[in-house]
Amino acid sequence: MSNLDLNVLKNFDDIVSKEIQQFVSEIDEEEYTDSANLIIKAQERGNRVHITGIGKPGHVATYGASLLSSTGTPTYFLHGTEAIHGSCGQLLPGDVVICISNSGETAELKATVAAIKNNGCSIISITGNHNSWLAKQGDTHIFASVKEEGDQLNRAPRASIIAETYVIQRLSLLLQAYRNLDPTQYIKWHPGGALGNLRDNEK
Repeated sequence: MSNLDLNVLKNFDDIVSKEIQQFVSEIDEEEYTDSANLIIKAQERGNRVHITGIGKPGHVATYGASLLSSTGTPTYFLHGTEAIHGSCGQLLPGDVVICISNSGETAELKATVAAIKNNGCSIISITGNHNSWLAKQGDTHIFASVKEEGDQLNRAPRASIIAETYVIQRLSLLLQAYRNLDPTQYIKWHPGGALGNLRDNEK
């Protein structure tokens, strides 16, 4: 067995706990209500929701599309780079696109955002920088900020990914509650696995 340094795990736990607690303590609920209302109004017009990101935030986007869809807000994953090579064809004027980037300055996403706006869509930006390019492009903006990622290099996205995921989860909760999602409807959308059965207290 190699000599593994368990101190890096303790350090990670301490950093992430501190960063997420700080992030949660600074949440601005208006950012969430503004974003939820933007989505609700778009859907009332018959428009749709999409979500995108580059790199690891792109994986958050695929999870976000699945979570939102399963809780009453049909959401489509928009590939962060393929968008400028034809995938913007999935967009219609009036749609809403959620764009995720920790820095808010990712070059590839800038081109995608320009294409999204050129196709007449609104943008919800999720970034760790209020003053970033992406934050300023958003019709609404949700802050997802951490200072430290959790390792000695402070580069690989770890804590920032947790914060971005947390933002999507909070937004999904607002929309789920607005739609009064009940267990019977939920299992129609999720018939597989243990979640696809009514519990004793729901029958």
